[in-house]
Amino acid sequence: MNQSPSTPVNVRHNAAARRFEAEVDGRLAVADYELDGERVVLTHTFVPPELRGRGLAEKLVRAALDWARAERRRVEPACSYVAAFIRRHPEFGPLVD
Repeated sequence: MNQSPSTPVNVRHNAAARRFEAEVDGRLAVADYELDGERVVLTHTFVPPELRGRGLAEKLVRAALDWARAERRRVEPACSYVAAFIRRHPEFGPLVD
């Protein structure tokens, strides 16, 4: 059964792979990061084409930024989607180097 856009999406932190993940309809959407000292460099966000338009990238990036905030880490938005997300959501601005 296909998941509708309104179905809750479970985002998990895969620390071993340094990414946040959401599996929907057997496909994996991810927000990758690297650690640089106390900084989190958000490097790449990917949502498979067939899953786009469901807000998955936003959920992944929001989870990553919430985690960075909880860990008291600074953020470098190396991914263009992450940079645009932070511009649209100024509450995350104080995290950025």
